[in-house]
Amino acid sequence: MTKQHSTSSIVFIGLFTALTILGTMLKIPLPTGAFVHLGNAVLLLAVLLIGYKRGALAGGLGFAIFDLVNGFAAEAPYFILESFIVGGAAALTILFFKRTIDTFWKVILVASVTGVAKILMTQLKNTVMGLMAGADFNVAFASALSKLPATLINVATTIIIVTLVYFPLKKAMTAIFAKQTF
Repeated sequence: MTKQHSTSSIVFIGLFTALTILGTMLKIPLPTGAFVHLGNAVLLLAVLLIGYKRGALAGGLGFAIFDLVNGFAAEAPYFILESFIVGGAAALTILFFKRTIDTFWKVILVASVTGVAKILMTQLKNTVMGLMAGADFNVAFASALSKLPATLINVATTIIIVTLVYFPLKKAMTAIFAKQTF
């Protein structure tokens, strides 16, 4: 890896880490104690714009830092792992399209597959947490289902936001960073 390439990687990872923190801080609390936020949209945009490894790392670090600063330290490692799994779902879908995301329907499909991965991971995590708390499987699974509305809203919001901003951001990043040397 050249010095220029590694420096730009660090800059992009830092930028998307900061944006993930900010996106997660912009939250709408729900009666369940969960909240709707924009962090998931930033994670997906990072994977789309700077690639799977860097994007998932940036999203995972952003979520972990947010958790550490806001009293959710026990969940920070989980969200790093989840970022790589959910980002991996996006990356596999992007590979399916031979790395060419050139239409809105492709962005919507990538975001939808990513959303399904997020829903499955959230259901799994919450079920396991219920089991660890001593509930039997049926109770833990049902309890986890009751917490999914926030995730469903986050997924829908992510699909809409990413679909609207991906192409303008891609164009802007190409124009700005193609001319810059770090």
